[in-house]
Amino acid sequence: MFTKRLTASSLAVCGAAIGMALPAQADTSYPLTLTNCGVEVTFDAAPDSVVTVGQAATEILYALGLGDKVEGTSVWFTDVLPEFAELNAGIERVSDNDPIFESVVAKRPGLVAVQYEWHVGAQGIVATREQFSDLGIPTYTLPADCVGKDNTTGSDGTRLELYAMDSLYQGITELAQIFDVGPRGEALVADLKAREEAAIAAAQALGLEDASAVFWFSSAEMDIDPYVAGQGGAPAYMMQALGLENVVKSNEEWPVVSWETIARANPTVIVAARMERRRFEADDIERKLEFLATDPVASLMEAVKNDRIVILDAHSMDPSIRNINALETLAAALAEFDLK
Repeated sequence: MFTKRLTASSLAVCGAAIGMALPAQADTSYPLTLTNCGVEVTFDAAPDSVVTVGQAATEILYALGLGDKVEGTSVWFTDVLPEFAELNAGIERVSDNDPIFESVVAKRPGLVAVQYEWHVGAQGIVATREQFSDLGIPTYTLPADCVGKDNTTGSDGTRLELYAMDSLYQGITELAQIFDVGPRGEALVADLKAREEAAIAAAQALGLEDASAVFWFSSAEMDIDPYVAGQGGAPAYMMQALGLENVVKSNEEWPVVSWETIARANPTVIVAARMERRRFEADDIERKLEFLATDPVASLMEAVKNDRIVILDAHSMDPSIRNINALETLAAALAEFDLK
């Protein structure tokens, strides 16, 4: 079983080095106005502080060397990237999961950086963007959650077009503009793009044919249908980029699909999420592996019989800087599996 742990040392080193070399003069011209997920937001100056609602936003800010601006974090799936562990330990965690509106407002942030519109959006379970705006607090949602996506169709939304890394890079670039650290954003994006291209090239060199995969995030209960990756999200992009067919045909972000249906498709590779979150029994990777080995349906799949199971941190299955680590890990696993 391929269980390489995701790392992001190059991100941390890149961010630290860029931060040290950043020129003192401002690079952003204020007022800065951006259209963000359909909402126009104007900044008269770089925010003096930020609270994050979503791990992806938190780790992007850390990678940009903006940890000193982060006053509070929330919505965690797994441990912070190890390179940021010391930094993160000194920053208040407002909530492990969904924060309440009042707890975010109490920090008086100059910005609320958001990963998902279902947390802060038109029907946000934390608040609407207007509620924050009424208090003079601007919000910024990562474009990866709204570009080519309809978030009115349930909490996870529906992808109208395949997720592309460009939307992630847009978020990095715009956050760097907002905080007046444009060169850091440019360097971080360049580093991520180079790694993305290298991982794709490595997989293409394998000459895979008729290889397929399923990404299993979690299950509400072990004996019911699992939440798996649909056709449009970050895992779908990874599969397409690396030459794997997604056996799940739904356009929902994380549809529920029966194990009988998945077993009939008989994926070549199973990708399972590891996380520290424990909302569901299947959040535990050991329970996932036990299920695959013992369930009378799932255990018959070729991927299980041949131990072609790749374990990824759950957060790398959502749009985030960890997508690059996931591409690298998957490309290396495909080479190990020798699927030619």
